[in-house]
Amino acid sequence: MALATRTDNGSAVRKPPPKRSFWGSTVGKKVVMAVSGLLMLGYLVAHVMGNLKVFFGPAEFNEYGHWLRTMGAPVLHQEWALWIVRVVLLAAVVAHAVSAYQLSKRDIKARPKKYVHQRKRASYATRTMRWGGIIVALFIVWHILDLTTLTVNENAQPGRPYENVVATFSTWYGNVIYITAMLAIGLHIRHGFWSAAQTLGVGSASRDRALKAIANGLALVLTAGFIAVPVAVMTGVVS
Repeated sequence: MALATRTDNGSAVRKPPPKRSFWGSTVGKKVVMAVSGLLMLGYLVAHVMGNLKVFFGPAEFNEYGHWLRTMGAPVLHQEWALWIVRVVLLAAVVAHAVSAYQLSKRDIKARPKKYVHQRKRASYATRTMRWGGIIVALFIVWHILDLTTLTVNENAQPGRPYENVVATFSTWYGNVIYITAMLAIGLHIRHGFWSAAQTLGVGSASRDRALKAIANGLALVLTAGFIAVPVAVMTGVVS
């Protein structure tokens, strides 16, 4: 809202409202949310490709795990590249979560009263984005404790990622936690990819159907790819 001030002769002069910073604006937060989401999506694509190496046996999967710690050599020292990826990913997760939380607060503040007639206008994925985000955040903590620090993996063997993956998915709770989180991630991708495209100006009426098809395809392929690993361990395909 513009502010009014008085001149020497008593006439009112309206001052323009103060300009918000990029981060302070709603559009800026949406852009941050979109870009950080796409960064995480890129990581998920690379991650699922690495996970599927488990089907080629322990030698290749363990070699892949070793490569992750030495990638960038000899230019970079041991695990430097891996830590760079971790820091960028953590920054993306924090930026995504903070912008989503603040946008949600603004939306609630803009509409403090409930509608008289309640109507479901959003898809199931849209309505569960908040809870899906919480599930994914909790899963990330568990996943790190399970396969990175090996804190909660009872049968972990340091330096043997293949055996650790098999150990995780040999437990009922490991499968339940992982599959539930992957379904939540799939729903998040399904809505988030299309939403990011709209925010970044890629979407349009003519492209809407294609973008939704891409979002559905990405969500389905990534979810199936991630869930394939615990299912393979449960069925004895990977052991």
